[in-house]
Amino acid sequence: MRRKIMQVLDREINPQVASHGGKITLEDFVDGDIYLRMSGGCQGCSASQATLKQGVERTLRKEFGDAINRIIDVTDHSTGDNPYYN
Repeated sequence: MRRKIMQVLDREINPQVASHGGKITLEDFVDGDIYLRMSGGCQGCSASQATLKQGVERTLRKEFGDAINRIIDVTDHSTGDNPYYN
């Protein structure tokens, strides 16, 4: 399942967030919960939670349905040094 999640991130999600200088990586997949880390322009971005809920979560739920319980952002957004939106 981890490999499938990473493939969706690489194929569908990261090309979009890369246009804003960002990247989203899979940290872990445990008991149906997906743990993601946002970096680059996504780390510390004021729109990061909207990106996570409206883009990333929607895409992953469409792909994997009931195999996913929660999508959890493990990013420390307070340490971002390159947010797209200041």
